[in-house]
Amino acid sequence: MAAGSKIVPVILAGGSGTRLWPISRDSLPKQFLPLSTSGATLYQDTLQRVAPGATFASPIIVTNEEFRFFAQRQARDIGIEPTVLLEPARRDSAPALLAATLLAQRLHGTEATLLVLAADHVIGDTFAFHEACHKAVGAANLGHIVTFGITPTEPRTSYGYIRRGAALNGGAAALVEAFAEKPSVEKARDYIEAGYLWNSGNFLFPAHVMLEEAESFEPEIVDAVRRALSNAKSDLGFCRLGADFHAAPSLSIDYAVLERTSRAAVVEGSFPWSDVGSWNAMREIAETDVSGNAQRGPVRMIDTENCYVHSDGPLIAAIGVSGLSIVATGDAVLVMPSERSEEVKHLVSALKAERRNEAHEHPRMHRPWGSYETINLGGRFRVKKIIVDPGERLSLQKHHHRSEHWIVVHGTAEVTVNEKVFMLQENESTYIPLGAVHRLTNPGRIPLELIEVQVGSYLGEDDIVRLDDVYNRVPAAVAVALT
Repeated sequence: MAAGSKIVPVILAGGSGTRLWPISRDSLPKQFLPLSTSGATLYQDTLQRVAPGATFASPIIVTNEEFRFFAQRQARDIGIEPTVLLEPARRDSAPALLAATLLAQRLHGTEATLLVLAADHVIGDTFAFHEACHKAVGAANLGHIVTFGITPTEPRTSYGYIRRGAALNGGAAALVEAFAEKPSVEKARDYIEAGYLWNSGNFLFPAHVMLEEAESFEPEIVDAVRRALSNAKSDLGFCRLGADFHAAPSLSIDYAVLERTSRAAVVEGSFPWSDVGSWNAMREIAETDVSGNAQRGPVRMIDTENCYVHSDGPLIAAIGVSGLSIVATGDAVLVMPSERSEEVKHLVSALKAERRNEAHEHPRMHRPWGSYETINLGGRFRVKKIIVDPGERLSLQKHHHRSEHWIVVHGTAEVTVNEKVFMLQENESTYIPLGAVHRLTNPGRIPLELIEVQVGSYLGEDDIVRLDDVYNRVPAAVAVALT
C-alpha cells in the first residue's frame, strides 16, 4: 500500500438475510433494518465504521436491482456518497468481489488496497477494529490476502474456523495454515483448545494480489467480470454491470480463492463481533434484563426468563416461559426454542415452496418513491395505504384488470389521468377507470398519504403496464412489473 493512499472499503450488500424471518425478508433484508443498538441500520453502522477520512476512501457498495435505492439513500442519509455497483444477477461473492476489485483499480489505481466487509455484521469496538485493519495492512503490504479471525467465546457450529501457521510482520499477523468448515460441537471444542479462530468472512488485500490469484484459480470468472465492467453503464448514479456478468460461474470467494491460495494470512480481531445470523444471535447482542430477557417493541412479560421477544406491530404478552424467541410482524408470528433458531431458514424454504407471500414480502413494501401497505384484501377488492415521499412520483402506468379510487388523507397529490392533470388536497378523492393512463406525484414538502381502493377481476402487482418511469426500473413504453 503506497504511502499516503487510503484503504478502499467494499461493502457487500446484496444478501437476502432470511435467517431473521419474519423481520428480514427478500424484499427488505436485515442489512437495511435498524437491528443494532445504535438505532441505525446494520448497513449504516458498517458505513460509519469505515467512513471516508484519513484512513478510508469513499466506499464501493455491491448490491442488486432490488436494493439499489436502499443502498444509495441510506448512505446519503448519514452523509456518505458511495459508488454503488449493481449486479445484473446473483453469482455469489467471488464475481461480486472481483468486480469491485477491478472497479477500485479503475478509481484508485492498480495498487489499491481493499477492505471487504459484509453489510450486516455487528462490531462492538470500532477502535479495536481499526487497529486490526492497520495490522492487516502490514501483512497485505507483504503480498497477502488477509482475513480477520475472531477469538472464539464458545464452540459455535455456525461459523467456519481458521488454523494459524507461522507468524508474519513481527507477530501482528500469521499465515493461514488451514480453513475448517462449520464443525460439530465436539470438533468446535477441539478447535478452540487448539487455538483456532472464527472466520469472520471479512478481509483486506492488495487488488493486484487478489486478481492474480483469481486468474490462476478461476480465470473464467475474472474474464466474465472484466467484460461486464467494460460494458457497464451509468444509471441514475449507479454503475450497472453489463450482461457478461451472467457468464461468471456462481462461486463464493472462499472456494474460488481463499481456501486455495498460499498467500492467505489472518489477523486476530479482539473486538466483539457477530454476523447476526440468527434470532439467538440477536439476543446475544441485545441488552438484557435481570431475568436474561431482551425485548423490542410493544412487549409485556411476567415470570419469563432468557427470552428474546421482538414485535414490529402487535403487543406480545408472555407469561411463565423460558428460553424462547418470539418475533411478530403485522402478518406473521414466529415462536421457537432459542437454540433452534438456525432452523428458520428451513421454515422459510418451506413457506416459499408453498408460495406464501409472507416468505419474501413485508406487509409494508418499499419502493423508490415511498411505500405501500395492504390494509384489507377481498375477492375483488384490495385496500392499500400509500405513502409518497416529498418530490417523488410513481410511474406513468395503466391496468388491464382493475380500477382504482384514491383518497388523500395527508399532504397534496398531483394526479394525472389520461390528458388531465389536477391537484388533490386532504379529504379529496378521485377515480381511475380501468385502462386509464395515470400517475401520482407528491409536489409538496411533506409525505403524501392516501388510501387506494382497487376493484377488479385481478389485483396482482404484475397488472401494471409502465409507460414512463423516472427511476429507470424498466424500459420506457414496454414493461410489466411491480410498481
